[in-house]
Amino acid sequence: MIYCVGVGPGDKKHITNYAVELISNADVVVGFEYVLKIIETYLKSNTKTYVLTYKIQVSKLEEIARLHHQGLTVIVVFMGDIHFSGFQLLERVELACGHNVETVPGISSSQILASRARVCFDETSFITFHRRGNIEPFKKHLISILNDNRNAIIIPRPFDFMPKDIACFLLDNGIDTTHQVEVWENLTQAESCWTGFLKDLNQDFSDISIMLIRCLVPIVSQL
Repeated sequence: MIYCVGVGPGDKKHITNYAVELISNADVVVGFEYVLKIIETYLKSNTKTYVLTYKIQVSKLEEIARLHHQGLTVIVVFMGDIHFSGFQLLERVELACGHNVETVPGISSSQILASRARVCFDETSFITFHRRGNIEPFKKHLISILNDNRNAIIIPRPFDFMPKDIACFLLDNGIDTTHQVEVWENLTQAESCWTGFLKDLNQDFSDISIMLIRCLVPIVSQL
């Protein structure tokens, strides 16, 4: 069996019990180095680990797919939740295996940010630029989100579409300069937060950052 498992945004208290159970009983665990460090204390002494990098991920996934087909229990670990930002890797896993695989949701940094910032998802849209390939359609979608007076929770793309690049793009496309913005780094761990207006966002942030752009006109809930 092979599972793709979300392990939360970094703090062990946000890993689900089911994820820990699967990881603790796995024959093979696969993931990027940063993600593997989060769950290393749950591994059995004889669990084999495979470290992915962007350059070798295709060949590594083909290798672990063979182990899966031999009957070993394989866990591919994902940061946060697969369905918020990780679907491209899921597609590569399924391509290597030749079939759909089991997915186990985790807690996403976007959910943590919504809690910190006290915004609700029925008034908020989530968009991730943490993907390979053409992001132009997603950039246009971000403009429409803000024009529709919705909050936007955004995962930037390292390192060519980071928070200050996003701000510059939006200002160049006529988005109001006075949108309130928050940029959080290393959410749930040694976190830090920048707050200000869209027009003032020109700082550099790490690749472990997530941002919130608030709508201009607060939405009034009606009971």
